[in-house]
Amino acid sequence: MNTTTTAPAAPSRPDLRPGARPEPAATTLGLTLLRVVLGTTFLLHGWQKIDEWTLAGTQAAFAQMGVPAAQAAAPAVAVLELAGGILLLIGLGTRVVAALLALVMLGALVLVHLPAGFFAADGGFELVLLLAAAAALFALAGAGRWSVDAVLAARRRRAA
Repeated sequence: MNTTTTAPAAPSRPDLRPGARPEPAATTLGLTLLRVVLGTTFLLHGWQKIDEWTLAGTQAAFAQMGVPAAQAAAPAVAVLELAGGILLLIGLGTRVVAALLALVMLGALVLVHLPAGFFAADGGFELVLLLAAAAALFALAGAGRWSVDAVLAARRRRAA
């Protein structure tokens, strides 16, 4: 008797690109948790630069720390952190936003924090390195399944 067996077809997932394997639930949860925490952190740091320190105060602090073009850099960083944090929270434009935030954190590491050593309590680069690495993860991997990016990608695939 000659019988052939085939594996059951995987359920259709409109949020996956063709040929992609679904993320395990733990990966989805982990990416979402990290993205929300990272987004909240950037949002609050941006808000702090605008509301608590004021843009003028942030510009003065950036100038004192030796940041080039501090008058332009301070508001740009504040707005990027605030808006980028919101976008990370919802997972929209994640790869681009995360890449920009990673570059800003690497700039802060090199321009400001590196001479103080590793530990953040001493003004070191520990926090900005962690933020840069987490942002780089999302620049490379995307927002994950529970994000606006995934919903928009699924809609584009269904429309195609």
